Amino acid sequence: QDTIKKETKEERKAREKAEKERAKFYYKDILKDSARLHIEHLSNVAWKRSAMLPGWGQITNGGKYLWIKLPIIYGGFITAYFVFDYWNWYYRKFTKEAAYRIDNNDARDGDQDLRNYTLDGLIRAKDNYRRYRDMTVLITAVWWAGNVIEAYTDSMLRNRYNISDNLSMKINPVLLPMTGVGFQSNLASQFTPGIKMTFNF
Repeated sequence: QDTIKKETKEERKAREKAEKERAKFYYKDILKDSARLHIEHLSNVAWKRSAMLPGWGQITNGGKYLWIKLPIIYGGFITAYFVFDYWNWYYRKFTKEAAYRIDNNDARDGDQDLRNYTLDGLIRAKDNYRRYRDMTVLITAVWWAGNVIEAYTDSMLRNRYNISDNLSMKINPVLLPMTGVGFQSNLASQFTPGIKMTFNF
């Protein structure tokens, strides 16, 4: 007889919820400190805001390149709108003419701009313009996702790592010991001139 008590559906849901809640505060069974949790909270706020409204996460992160990021983000969306409108206009134009030809026994007295197109040519052109229009929508969605990823990445790098502009390098002449060389009676022959480079990050 099975003596192990089977958990009910409610107990399983409660256990899974508790495990998910615990996972927020642990990384590979290591308890996260308050600074790590705060950084993750800031990053989550940034990407969620960018998902709701493009550029909002970038404004939340701040920084001196904000005046460059926002025009690029919204310039991409404005460009996508005009490209979509361009392809959609031609799609509707060719669709209307193809429907007119079908209803009127392939009469070419409809749109005079398209009178040189055959019915098959109109249908192929219509399908091509629809494909271009739909591709514009897909690219716009990818652009939106890129805006979210940029907000999250910028927040993580800005808060987790100290990326300072104060990078300096010092070069000093030094005498380097010649290790691996046999015993030398002359002290000067045990050293060789060189340079020492020190980087400050």
